Amino acid sequence: MGTAIRKIVLAYSGGLDTSVILKWLLETYGCEVIAFVADIGQGEEIRPVREKGLRTGASEVIVEDLKEEFVRDFVFPCLKANAVYEGGYLLGTSMARPLIAKGQMAVARAAGGDAVAHGATGKGNDQVRFELTYLALDPHIRIIAPWREWEFKSRSDLVAYAKRHGIPVPVTKAKPYSSDRNLFHISFEGGILEDPWVEPPADMFTFTVAPEKAPARPTTLEVDFEQGVPVAVDGRRMEPVALLAHLNAVGGANGIGRVDLVENRYVGMKSRGVYETPGGTILHVAHRAVESITMDREVMHLRDTLTPRFAELVYYGYWFSPEMEMMRAAIEESQRTVTGTARLKLYRGNCAVVGRKSKVSLYDPAYATFEEDPVYRQRDAEGFIRLNALRLRIRALMQKAPTRRR
Repeated sequence: MGTAIRKIVLAYSGGLDTSVILKWLLETYGCEVIAFVADIGQGEEIRPVREKGLRTGASEVIVEDLKEEFVRDFVFPCLKANAVYEGGYLLGTSMARPLIAKGQMAVARAAGGDAVAHGATGKGNDQVRFELTYLALDPHIRIIAPWREWEFKSRSDLVAYAKRHGIPVPVTKAKPYSSDRNLFHISFEGGILEDPWVEPPADMFTFTVAPEKAPARPTTLEVDFEQGVPVAVDGRRMEPVALLAHLNAVGGANGIGRVDLVENRYVGMKSRGVYETPGGTILHVAHRAVESITMDREVMHLRDTLTPRFAELVYYGYWFSPEMEMMRAAIEESQRTVTGTARLKLYRGNCAVVGRKSKVSLYDPAYATFEEDPVYRQRDAEGFIRLNALRLRIRALMQKAPTRRR
């Protein structure tokens, strides 16, 4: 048995799980519990959290505004890497968890907490993301994961416990799924969504209108990048949080960014998730467009080999790892020339590139034209092709040659 725990810092959202956990920690460990809330763009959900946490028994509820850090230090690095997990998921929850855990650990250090706790289940990815971050920042920290300890077997058990203790229950029959929201996206899972054949209910979506109900006329916008970082929309410079919020509004109004996929969790099972990422989708398309005219071919191809691994590391929770440090340094280097503007057309769920320009563009019409030009001798291509085909010719000659006698 270790020494008794005196103070726990809980990653708290005010939802069903963490509300029950707060009360359970008080009953089980009999110590002080500080509720830590990271404001990363949950919107109206943040307002009642402080009062609810105190009413449930927290000695203190600390709400920290981390939106700027979230966009600048987590969203934009993933954007520079074009990070997409398994071809569809833009990693909105994955990139948020290490930031929440980092903020939680800072509170634990400042308040003298000797343990941290989270509300992630023993089946999901978030437990890994939280705990890898905790241990990377403090290898001696004590971790409490109630879903791996307590007697509750399901969220139905939690609902019953919450009702017994007078804790408001946000999950109802009218909302038979769970959601997680931040400035980059909102995700939905569980409940009726666990059947991958069932279409998500139309009234579930929060950020986006249904594409078929979006405006009948397209919206055109321009996004400016400087060294891979989006800095302006339609010529108006914006700070990171304001820029992403603006693109969320424009994209959402045009039905941009809905994704419904079955993904492979790190713990080994498949899971169905539905996501809305309007602003993030716009930024990914725009970023690729600017890269297409500003990035050297071999640099781009090398970076693209790193992209799936980068996305995997984010999804698995290895944000604070030596391999991520190395990869981020390489990706930062690749972005030095990615400065320019992408023009996009948004129309009923589609986000299409219709123009791109840059003062450092590597695209030169004089080289690319099909008309006569003074800079490219077409006859030079023959030698280029024959040299590159040499090994193929040798292989073909050997295959056609008669079998040699020994």
